[in-house]
Amino acid sequence: MSAPFKPAWWLRNAHLQTLWSAFFRRAPQLPRTRERLWLEDGDFLDLDWFGPHEATTPLVLVLHGLTGSSGSHYVLGLQQALAAQGWASVALNWRGCSGEPNLLPRGYHSGVSEDLATVIRHLQAARPLAPLFAVGYSLGGNVLLKYLGETGGQSGLQAAVAVSVPFRLDQCADRIGIGFSRIYQAHFMRELLAYVRRKQREFRAAGKTAQLAALEQLGELDDMRTFWDFDGRVTAPLHGYADADDYYRRASSRFFLGAIRTPTLLIQAADDPFVFRHSLPEPHELAAGTQLELHARGGHVGFIDGRWRQPGFYLERRIPAWLLEQSNAAR
Repeated sequence: MSAPFKPAWWLRNAHLQTLWSAFFRRAPQLPRTRERLWLEDGDFLDLDWFGPHEATTPLVLVLHGLTGSSGSHYVLGLQQALAAQGWASVALNWRGCSGEPNLLPRGYHSGVSEDLATVIRHLQAARPLAPLFAVGYSLGGNVLLKYLGETGGQSGLQAAVAVSVPFRLDQCADRIGIGFSRIYQAHFMRELLAYVRRKQREFRAAGKTAQLAALEQLGELDDMRTFWDFDGRVTAPLHGYADADDYYRRASSRFFLGAIRTPTLLIQAADDPFVFRHSLPEPHELAAGTQLELHARGGHVGFIDGRWRQPGFYLERRIPAWLLEQSNAAR
């Protein structure tokens, strides 16, 4: 394991670690190239490419978290750090997250590994000579680990990293409803419900009656306050789950960890305000090639160190360095 993360003295609180970048970090401005990937069901995913174009250059797929996008600061920061290492990267926007609503009533969720599988096949075809890696944050990390467990030795990835993962979705839905974390829950609910309403308006304006009917069948949205509410009444019916319990059981990555055969690094903070300590996997649940780095502090996708005038971003040093180690070991 690398040296333990040491938080900035001025960001020692888990909530400060979690929130600082969103409010104060100036996101890198990267000249990326967007590609639209059309899916078999008629929907689309948008991919944002950055870095070298050489056919054999290592390529890293980056997966954002809930209500994020390829424009999230942690995505842009990692893409910048990978380019500095001479690597290429491509950031995936889950359905409806690229700034343009997706075309179907369904969207994305924590178990949408079928979309990830489609993207990985596409990248393998686009750059067949490039070693392929993946990094997932929060929801994106959960999807990545589920995919790795489902595919075993056929993941198509040389190595993977998952950060601040909600390993047990049911327990995390409980955790985010406690104490100050309810502030995060309220934010996510506003964003999620606003997106559903926006799609309703888009479908109505475009005369897409079948798609509109599917969303209107969800019923009244105003009284939803918790993840249990949203996932039971929106996520589950739109994505083929019986209810929130069924969704959480079938999509939680903790149940897939033992089947992973791709070298994988897990980076977690014990003070993550979204994840109970008991939600983290025990050592016996991890596959032989999986490494868990549990830091005492770091918040949720935080891990900020350095000085006030020159903050550092641990994840943007640790992840590229670890991936490089895995690449060298595979030669």
